[in-house]
Amino acid sequence: MSDIELDYDGLMQEALRRVVYDVLNITAELGTTPGDHHFYIEFLTTAPGVNIPAHLRETYPTRMTIVLHHQFKDLEVTSEGFSVSLWFKEIEARLVIPFAAMTSFADPGAKFGLRFQEDIDPTLMPHEAATNSPPKDGDNPQSGGDVSDGDEKPADSDGSADVVSLDAFRRK
Repeated sequence: MSDIELDYDGLMQEALRRVVYDVLNITAELGTTPGDHHFYIEFLTTAPGVNIPAHLRETYPTRMTIVLHHQFKDLEVTSEGFSVSLWFKEIEARLVIPFAAMTSFADPGAKFGLRFQEDIDPTLMPHEAATNSPPKDGDNPQSGGDVSDGDEKPADSDGSADVVSLDAFRRK
């Protein structure tokens, strides 16, 4: 007999993060998002390994949602996370985001979404939240770096997106 317990929640989280890894890898190879796909990626700005400019961290002290759609460049994907250059109010910024910092991923073009457990120590996160609302298609056409505070769920034009949450499968 073994004392080892299988961590199914952890294994599922890693498998779901692997989906994002694969999608971003395909996008990096293409140099653009494929077809009608575009990605909303929410992450904790204070998570270990997150590297964003100070003005963005000041504006979004807890979490931030970026959109990869038309204008982004130099998307690089590693097994640990990704980095990308986006524009915020016509100022280019390089963001480095570990997969472990992600709290959600959505592709409204495919009506697909994922939510991740927030395994980051809450004492590392300030309690303030940004107040921007999520971007809508057509807003700020010069920016691939539309952001929100993460309180709103990304959705396509009819307001729906399928979000997979592991909570529905957990025993209480």
